[in-house]
Amino acid sequence: MELWILFGVFTLLMLIGTPIAFCLGVASFATVLYMGLPPLVVFQRLNSGMSIFSLLAIPFFIYAGDLMVRGGIAQKIVAFAASLIGHVRGGLGQVNIVTATLFGGISGSAVAEAAAVGGLMIPQMKARGYGTDYAVNVTSMAALIALLIPPSHNMIIYSISAGGQISIADLFTAGIIPGILLALSLMVTAYIVARRRGYPTEPFPGIAMVLHLLAVALPGLLLIAIIFGGVRSGVFTATESSCIAVLYALLVTVFVYRQMTWEGFVHATMGAVRTTAMVLLIIGMAAAFSWLMAFLKVPAALVASMNAVSENPLVILLLLNLIMLLLGTFMDMGPTIIIVTPIFLPVAQAYGIDPVHFGVIMILNLGIGLNTPPVGAVQFVACAVGKISVWEAMRSIWPFYGAGILVLALVTYIPALSLWLPALFR
Repeated sequence: MELWILFGVFTLLMLIGTPIAFCLGVASFATVLYMGLPPLVVFQRLNSGMSIFSLLAIPFFIYAGDLMVRGGIAQKIVAFAASLIGHVRGGLGQVNIVTATLFGGISGSAVAEAAAVGGLMIPQMKARGYGTDYAVNVTSMAALIALLIPPSHNMIIYSISAGGQISIADLFTAGIIPGILLALSLMVTAYIVARRRGYPTEPFPGIAMVLHLLAVALPGLLLIAIIFGGVRSGVFTATESSCIAVLYALLVTVFVYRQMTWEGFVHATMGAVRTTAMVLLIIGMAAAFSWLMAFLKVPAALVASMNAVSENPLVILLLLNLIMLLLGTFMDMGPTIIIVTPIFLPVAQAYGIDPVHFGVIMILNLGIGLNTPPVGAVQFVACAVGKISVWEAMRSIWPFYGAGILVLALVTYIPALSLWLPALFR
């Protein structure tokens, strides 16, 4: 009965549009009351869930990314990417994907990337005769690359949701090859679609201009090396890395590019404060919810039910992927990671699946959900920038979905794609 109350109240509140943090908190509170436990348990778990030092990395990385967007770094990266790959068929689509890959190594946020890169690229693509649906679909799918490559916020959330026992440095490293693989698959797909639709190419500006634009973009791109190199080498932690990223972003945007205004600085700061409040509230509420699931032995029950279906790890991975794909269509990514990690990770480990490998699978899987209605935050942002409805974009997004699902299958069933690089750095 306790499980019916926990999941029933949560589902009911979510269906009537209650914010996810309150869905988690009220469901936990109702279950604790039914079980006769002191209500103080919920608040104790909420406090312990929020009192984690590494959580500070998330708002600071978002802050750094916002500072760089407002300080002109995104425009420099777009210009460099355009000179590098714009001459390929459907050039601006290719530029969009390369820019997303480069900018993803700075922002770490798919939504921020869709807004920043989409705001720059979608109007240009429409002006040069590209279909709005094509521009939106390329933008929304390319934004998912930021979820896999450092400094992915969701990798940090996954590590914390797993009890803080999984190395964030290993997760950052594990996502690099899958992220590059997703970028390449999207570029091939964008080329095929652009060729079929007859989209134009951009003139190649010459090696000298490419090198010039690289030099201009280099101060911003160096942040990728600072974040990854510092964390991977052990010079500083992910949290310290995020603080260094903010300081570096301020120095570059104020003293190198000189495009940061006081208004932009205030907006970026307020955005980071709002994000901090939202993330901590969700994580705190989810900590109470997760504790109740562990107390009620939900992971053990799920392992037993999976055993009844099959004991083959390949089949179990398929089932977990299908469940996560379904969850991703109607739940936002951060809360979903917090809720399902304590349930699914023990199941995966029971079948010998490496937790770092499973983390990459989960991030990519739920990332595809960010681009799927009815709760596809990335798709909503890209459609808003492109000024088309979600359903218009959905009619032609299937080739890009296919590329994402193909990469998900490869990452799921070829563990070396995720585990080879972390093993190399150990």
